[in-house]
Amino acid sequence: MQQALNKPLAGIRVLDLSRILAGPMTGQWLADLGADVIKVERPGKGDESRTYGPPFLRDRDGTPTDTAAFYLACNRGKRSMTIDLSSAEGQDIVRGLAAQSDVLIENFRAGTLARYGLGHEQLRALNPRLVYCSITGFGQDGPYARRPGYDGIFQALGGLMATSGHPEEPMKVGMSIVDVITSLYAVMAIQAALRQRDQATGLGQHVDMALLDCTVATLSHYAMSYLTTGEAPLRRGNGGYGGVPSQAFRCKDRSIFLVAANNAQFGRLCEAIGLPQLPGDPRFDSTSRRIANRAVLVDLLAATLAQMESADVLDRLELADVPASPVNELPEVFADPQVRHRGMLQQVDHPLGGSMHLVANPLRMSCSAVGASRPPPLVGEHTREILKELAGMDDVHIDALMAQGVV
Repeated sequence: MQQALNKPLAGIRVLDLSRILAGPMTGQWLADLGADVIKVERPGKGDESRTYGPPFLRDRDGTPTDTAAFYLACNRGKRSMTIDLSSAEGQDIVRGLAAQSDVLIENFRAGTLARYGLGHEQLRALNPRLVYCSITGFGQDGPYARRPGYDGIFQALGGLMATSGHPEEPMKVGMSIVDVITSLYAVMAIQAALRQRDQATGLGQHVDMALLDCTVATLSHYAMSYLTTGEAPLRRGNGGYGGVPSQAFRCKDRSIFLVAANNAQFGRLCEAIGLPQLPGDPRFDSTSRRIANRAVLVDLLAATLAQMESADVLDRLELADVPASPVNELPEVFADPQVRHRGMLQQVDHPLGGSMHLVANPLRMSCSAVGASRPPPLVGEHTREILKELAGMDDVHIDALMAQGVV
């Protein structure tokens, strides 16, 4: 009989001082893996992403609350407390929590927390085992280190826009993809630092994550094409850069995306849609020739597919074992049987909204549980609980701090 599944990071405490998206999402992934993540927010206001709406969460009566959907996307599984970091008493509380934590996440501008006595070196003196993760736009050093920045800035500066869009128009990815990618790199680095601490050195370290660095690293094979040839790859709209065809095509009723990356797939594709002569055409009889004659081939395929219903094309390509998909809008994504089967919608009970859906963590592990049962917290929902549990304060002391606006 299989043993009950345990969460991989159970017993790890994370102090999350971050706001907006990249930092909070880092904390959310760690919470999904079982860490106790304490989200520290500003008294009265909380994380400013709570106001990034509409849309806002609706309560059980259908009335919009003051909690934006944006905030809900990256804060599940955490406990929230409020602390005024500019006050001496608030700084003392953070120091006390950091002394009992394994990880600290922050995304203030470089040098800001050090002015409060909460920088890496200052907290390291209190807790040498602390893994201190700073997430900033440009990193802790360099000529841009103190500049502000948001996702779109890094997509533009870091070359991601140069790879997206049509030849005449660079285009950003619609969602804040750099924040999401940075959070994944940050979780990788944090877990590596924890393992090195626990298996080798006994010491924590400073993890310096920059959104610009993560953007450049994400360029992957596009960057390698440039570094190998000295020529930047062309933007191809909805077309891929490898085998041809690999792109969206418009059918009679809607768009589909298909990929035939090798000779066998290309032959089956052409047979399935009634163009059996194309694989023998010397312009298209190898991967390199199809790439060289991309424009002509795409036009031939597009003309045929435009006369066909998408469901018919997709059925034929599935039978032919050619990768293909409808181009789904979000309602279709979450209605898709495979998405539903894989459990990519997670249901939790929110204190205001009642039962609500969240996008689930995609990790599937045979001997470990992944995913948070705790909903995104209300502002300061757990302040009193955490101060009693970790700071040893009683209600009288906590009430006095609240009256002063410290927490």
